[in-house]
Amino acid sequence: MVVAVALSATFAAPARAQCVDRAERAPPGAVSAFILDPSVILRLSKNDRDKLTGRLTGLLVTDIAALDSVRDMLREASQADRIAIGVGLHRAEGRCVSTKPDVARRISEFVDKLHDGAVLKGYYADQDTAMAPAPGIPAPPTANNLPAGPSSSAGLMTGEWRTELADPFKPVPLPE
Repeated sequence: MVVAVALSATFAAPARAQCVDRAERAPPGAVSAFILDPSVILRLSKNDRDKLTGRLTGLLVTDIAALDSVRDMLREASQADRIAIGVGLHRAEGRCVSTKPDVARRISEFVDKLHDGAVLKGYYADQDTAMAPAPGIPAPPTANNLPAGPSSSAGLMTGEWRTELADPFKPVPLPE
């Protein structure tokens, strides 16, 4: 009887958008505690920006209803915490894009409506970091990072640090 009541209560609860598998979700108690008191995540993180970012991301990908409480949390957050919150919002959006695009769009619209410079700074800084190559992986060659050789395409600046002016009237070597 008790099991039947528990199952019916579980299925009767409104389905909320969850971007990740059950194993990756934040505990329901953590989500409800954050919704009731958004500053709890600030107290638990104790100025550790990585923890703040990770916890916020975990809460948002578990239950998008936590997004409404982020605005209340921002009122009590320091400038550095706001940047970490922006990073967390961007990471949550990134995790939701493939599974729940409507949730990702909602996070993006939320950030746009905030008009908070520090949150935007963190949000876009994380976006730039996501596009950068991972450590240990060389960046793809571009015109700016190609080694300067003795070729004619090296330009007018020569030398190890490209600080010496080359002879502009030097004859161009012709192919034989």
